[in-house]
Amino acid sequence: MDKSLSSKIFIGLFTGLIIGTAIQYLFNGVAIFDTYLLGLAEGAGGMFVSLIKLLVVPLVYVSIVCGIVELKDIRSFGRLGGKTFGLYIMNTIIAIIAALTVAMIVQPGADANLSGTVANAVEITSTTTPDIFSMVVNIVPSNPVQAFANGDMLQIIFMAILTGLAIQALDHKGGPAIKTFKMANEIMMKLIGLVMSLAPYGVFALMIQLGATLDANTLMSVAGYVALVVAMLVFWIFVFYPMMVQLTTGISAREFSRKTREQVLFSLSTASSNATIPVTMRTLTDKIGVSKSVAGFGVPLGATMNMAGASIYIAIAAVFCANAFGQPIATGDLVTLGFTVLLLSIGAGGVPGGGVVMVGVILHQLGLPPEGLAIVAAVDRINDMFCTSSNVVGDTAVNTIVAKSENEIGVEADVEVELQKAEA
Repeated sequence: MDKSLSSKIFIGLFTGLIIGTAIQYLFNGVAIFDTYLLGLAEGAGGMFVSLIKLLVVPLVYVSIVCGIVELKDIRSFGRLGGKTFGLYIMNTIIAIIAALTVAMIVQPGADANLSGTVANAVEITSTTTPDIFSMVVNIVPSNPVQAFANGDMLQIIFMAILTGLAIQALDHKGGPAIKTFKMANEIMMKLIGLVMSLAPYGVFALMIQLGATLDANTLMSVAGYVALVVAMLVFWIFVFYPMMVQLTTGISAREFSRKTREQVLFSLSTASSNATIPVTMRTLTDKIGVSKSVAGFGVPLGATMNMAGASIYIAIAAVFCANAFGQPIATGDLVTLGFTVLLLSIGAGGVPGGGVVMVGVILHQLGLPPEGLAIVAAVDRINDMFCTSSNVVGDTAVNTIVAKSENEIGVEADVEVELQKAEA
């Protein structure tokens, strides 16, 4: 079933891209294609993404609560949270160091000479680097309803943790609440299965849009920059993460890559870490065998703060723009740039296009022309696709490593096998 779904998503992705490209270059100006087919694809793709996002907030809240109440020893929550948080931060720092090192060696944009180019400036919605103190303070919501309405993941995670801890503190009295949340979690899993059955069609529609809007001239002007970003992200997805999992868990790199294939294809089409949460959860629990308590806590947290892919994208984009406009970044400024990228990548958000705004903030901080943002935005969709895949596969890798260290891989599957033997 999973293999068939992955194949269908793969076919939908490339078929949609081919059709979209054909519309742009072969049938440009033909009303039936430009107006009706693209309009239909835009509507269908938008509905599919909205349908996925519809499930994200309740899934995050319910899964975290269930993850905490299923912990046999509440003291393990601090240990589990510390490991997960620490690995997410370490992963992002390693990605930033690697991206800046490669970018300073390759020097993308050094030959672009765009200092005299007049481009359409893109309005920057934010021009201040996120303050880490403010981020911590804002985790505590003043209005829980507003937090849910706005989809503020950090606040939702905070409320879910409090709820789970409160239910745990009730001991046996919390039984009815635990059953309620477990049932709610089962309902969410069923809804995810139903929505995922529509994934090939949603991916097909999204790829038609992408293929029909790519600008070949713009792509050619920044081909080296795009190639570098994509190459770094592909390395992280298919080499770095699988090798880290193999070294720490014993799961072979080949097996890990195979089990995350559907996750990669889905994230490439949606370019949204939040929208891919259901797929990441299913990959961890159903395919790798990570316990629901670890996945339920780690995946929503990772979709918010494990942005190694975004950090690679933002770091290389900053170096590219600086070189392209004749203002190369000095070696002494790399530490400051790296720390800023760390904060920005965490605040990028798990939605399509979040990286563009963050690149705009970097340009402002570096004193570079805003025209650079227009160039980055022109090819953002391509970079963002691979950026998202790197983020979500990183979530899977970190949670797999944490689960192995906590002996939480295959535990539930082993229990089910024992129950089946007992019944037999």
